Amino acid sequence: MPITDTGPAIRVRNLTKSYGDVRVLDGLDLDVERGTIVALLGSNGAGKTTAVRILSTLLRADGGTAVVDGADVATQAARVRASISLTGQFAAVDEVLTGRENLTLVGRLRHLPDPARVADALLERFSLTDAARRAASTYSGGMRRRLDIAMSLVGEPAVVFLDEPTTGLDPQARLEVWDAVRSLAASGTTVLLTTQYLDEAEHLADRIAILHAGRIIAEGTLAELRALFPPTTVEYVEKQPTLEEIFLAIVGSAGPLAEEES
Repeated sequence: MPITDTGPAIRVRNLTKSYGDVRVLDGLDLDVERGTIVALLGSNGAGKTTAVRILSTLLRADGGTAVVDGADVATQAARVRASISLTGQFAAVDEVLTGRENLTLVGRLRHLPDPARVADALLERFSLTDAARRAASTYSGGMRRRLDIAMSLVGEPAVVFLDEPTTGLDPQARLEVWDAVRSLAASGTTVLLTTQYLDEAEHLADRIAILHAGRIIAEGTLAELRALFPPTTVEYVEKQPTLEEIFLAIVGSAGPLAEEES
């Protein structure tokens, strides 16, 4: 069962990790408050995935401490695993199984008393009920990603790690995933999101942490980070639509969850 604790859902202090002579994490400090979305921004090689792997007990740090939902990741790994879920960069669904079967399987692996009921509730929550009995191989990219996130919520984990969840998705599918992530925080789940996409962090995160060379070099709300720069000047310019705006206007963006499910 998840650990009940009144402190931050995630607390990291002076975390270090090296691969040979390469220092990937060099004194990482980070707090993630409960029920919030924190985006960990950084370029390739900045250490985002390494940090998530340590926090999810898949990798051991060289030094420092990390506590997730009140349990130490190094000495209480089993308690941490009972409180978290991890969604990697690519959807980990079984494409031979239907959407409902994928969710039911995870429920059985977590020894839930009624995995079918849990599966049906998650299918409805993520607007996948109409496709529940179709093989996951027939799902679009956005649907597979939504199913993947739904699978990560089986057992109601207190903390969810999303490691670059929209990698390789088209603009519409990205919007679907964004809606799914927002629903996690709305239900009280704590989300640590890693991403390279600045607009993703801007739209989703309560707080943003910028990871560079293994350290957090800036952290705060979007407004706080903007305040680090000189005051803006007001100028009247003609704003051209972005390619993403043009694309969504052409194909229709009013219903990001209503796509080729029929």
